[in-house]
Parts: sequence; C-alpha cells; structure tokens
Amino acid sequence: MPSDIVSLDGRTLEGGGQLLRLAVSLSALTYLPVHIWDIRANRAARKPNQPAGGLKPAHLAAVEWLAEATGAKSQGMVKGSTELHFQPLQRAPGTCTAGGNVQPSARTKSEYQTDTWQDIYEGETLCRRETHIKLNSPGSVCLILQAILPYLLFHSPETATPATQGRSNPAASVPLRVTIEGGTNVSKSPSIEYISQVLVPMLVEKVGIPPITTNVIKRGWSSGRADVGAVQFDLTPFTGGSKLSEFHFSDRSQVVRMHVSMLASDASARDKLRAKIIEKVLARYPDVEILFPVEEDTKNGARLYLLIVAETSSGYRLGRDCLWDRKTNSATLETVASTVIKELDQELERGGCVDEYMQDQLVVFQALSEGNSIVDSGKDMHATLHTKTARWVAEQLLGLSFDERGTCSGCSFEVGESFMGRKTQGGVEDSLADLERLKIQ
Repeated sequence: MPSDIVSLDGRTLEGGGQLLRLAVSLSALTYLPVHIWDIRANRAARKPNQPAGGLKPAHLAAVEWLAEATGAKSQGMVKGSTELHFQPLQRAPGTCTAGGNVQPSARTKSEYQTDTWQDIYEGETLCRRETHIKLNSPGSVCLILQAILPYLLFHSPETATPATQGRSNPAASVPLRVTIEGGTNVSKSPSIEYISQVLVPMLVEKVGIPPITTNVIKRGWSSGRADVGAVQFDLTPFTGGSKLSEFHFSDRSQVVRMHVSMLASDASARDKLRAKIIEKVLARYPDVEILFPVEEDTKNGARLYLLIVAETSSGYRLGRDCLWDRKTNSATLETVASTVIKELDQELERGGCVDEYMQDQLVVFQALSEGNSIVDSGKDMHATLHTKTARWVAEQLLGLSFDERGTCSGCSFEVGESFMGRKTQGGVEDSLADLERLKIQ
C-alpha cells in the first residue's frame, strides 16, 4: 500500500456509513487516494445471522458511481466488504464506461445498477448531462445524493471529450440531471421532504451553492411493503475557477412559518393529524403561519410520515420528523404529532440556526470554502457524533482543523484545480507525476 495514501479506521467515532460516504466523496473530488478498513464496524446487524457492518447496496452504489465518474482503481468494492482501497484517476466525463479502469465488482443486477453520464443535445448544443443510479431495494436515495453531491457541484469537467468532439461544446458549466432509484422515506435516513424543504434551501440560500430542484417521480418506502421509488435532481455545477465563499450561520431570529408535510394512508387520518398539529402549534406559536406543502395518501396503513419545518424571518429552516412503520390509529396520530412538535420545540429552544441533522451536512462545505465559515448550533448544543465524524474525515483528507465552536478555515478549494498538486496543512504534498507511484498495487 502506498505510504502517501490517506488511511482511515472505519470504527472511528460514529463508525457508520457517513464516514465512508464523506471519505470517498472528498477522495473523488481531490483525487487523494484513500484506504478505509473496518467499514461500518459500529453498526449492528439488523437481523439475526446477518453480518454486521460492511458495504450495503446503497453504499456500494454511491462508491461505484464515483469510481466510474473518476476512473478510479479500487479493491474491495463488493457487497459486504469491510475494507476499501479507492484511488481516483483524473479523467474527463464521457469517457467513463462500466468497464474502464474500474475493478469489476461482484455485484449482481439484482442489487443495483449504475450508468455514467449521457450527453443530451438539442441540435448541436449540449443542453445537459444525465446519469442514473438504480437500486432494486429501498436504500436511501438521499444518502446516495449526500455522497455524490460535492463531486457534482465542485468537479469541473473538461468540455471537449470523445463524445463531444466535432460538436458545439459549452463554455460554462453544463446542467446535470441525476436520477436515483431507491427509498425516499426510509428509516434512519433523511427523507426527500427534509432534503427539499430543509437541506436544499439552506445550502442554496445560506451557503451559496447553485440551485437544486427535486422531482419525486415515485415514492420508495422501507415501511409496509418495501417499495422502490425514484427522484430526479437537476443542478448546474459551479463554474471552473470559482470558489465557495465563507458563510456565517448566525442570528436565527423568530419563527414566522411552519411547513407541515403529512403522508398518511387515508384522508380521515390526514384530517385528524392536521387538526392536532394546528392545535398544538398554535398553542406554542400563536402568530406563525402554518402551511401544508405536502399531503399524500400512502395507500398503506403501515406507512405514516410527518415532517414539520420551522422557518425564521431570516430564512433559516429547522426540521424534525417521524416515520411510523406500524398500523396507525388515533393514538398513533397523537403520539406522532406530539413527538415531532416536542422535538422541534427542543431544537428551537436552543436558539441555533440548524437542527442536529443539518449540522453534519454543512461540514463538507465549511471544509471546501475559503475563509472561516461559522455555524451557530445554539446554546448547549455540542457537535453530534455524526458531526464529529464528518469533521475528522475532512481533517484527515484536507489537512484543516475545526475549533471548539465548529469553525474552520476552509481549504479554499478552486473548482477544477488539481488538489494533488498542493500542500495542505496535514502535510499531503503530491504532484500529478506521483500518480503512478500512488497506484494501488
């Protein structure tokens, strides 16, 4: 194994899938090779006689997509693997194929399939690039997006590729369309509602990333009968040479709106849930506006989902949710409504600008930005284990550090730069000429 590879113990801190996703995401973006062992070792088996930890189909789908996109060489990219070597090679899109330089994995089509970029033309003009990641089980669409989003936003591909030679090439970033099949509302994962109503607005309006639109083609559930859905994401990456400016999350201000999304099995259940929520919210926040952006019939009595998002006058959004996976009745509706509102109350009482689930999602953007990005998580709100893990991974790969308040001086990543050619504070100093030496043996 090369001495310059970034080696990560998968048992560190949270010791789950987030460590893997962020490590491979940053590796794909910076072309720094990584070696991760004891992957997800802190995760217990879901069922007796099932192996704990290791790569599951959803983790594998994200890793393999990034491998195909970067022409990475790898070892251990198979289902159940507890060790992964991942070494991206710089390569323009349009040259990525299912074969290429990617070591074939032992996956089967029954687990997942990935396709790389397809160029979509209108006449002689390249209007967008499309890619498709397919799971045949309801693994989380949103966690796959989490793994590939930094690469989608900050990677600046060459515009002239074998697929576009002799045609009109774009001078700026090409819009991307990413379709992911899997679960939209699954346990222990952010829902597509949380992504579209909390994560994306905060990233766009407060962090400064380009707009992202989400289109739920079909819902995918882990509760009730397992069902696979699909979501389409549209975005335009940063232009080459640009940098993400520092951002400050502070001065949350007062709550002015509550956005309530309800997914329940029939109209009667939704009516009862709506009445309970209005009563409980107005008892605590009598002056807020209550909106219901999503109300849907789940067509299954064992599927109930509730998300409440608090929006402040300064544009911050904090959310709490509940996915109920058993038969519902009036007592269930009362329990779900009370639980979500109580947890949201606790978030708001801390006075921070983010909820605990948003906190760790911002780490990668703090790390890549220029300057000192600050996130006020509120009084007595220490970094969550997921946040600590994300910070640790960023420190190991990018050579930066976070202080006790969660502030860091970002690496000032420039879109399109060769990160392998710069020296970070952690002492990683490699040039493109070193790629051959760093290849995994």
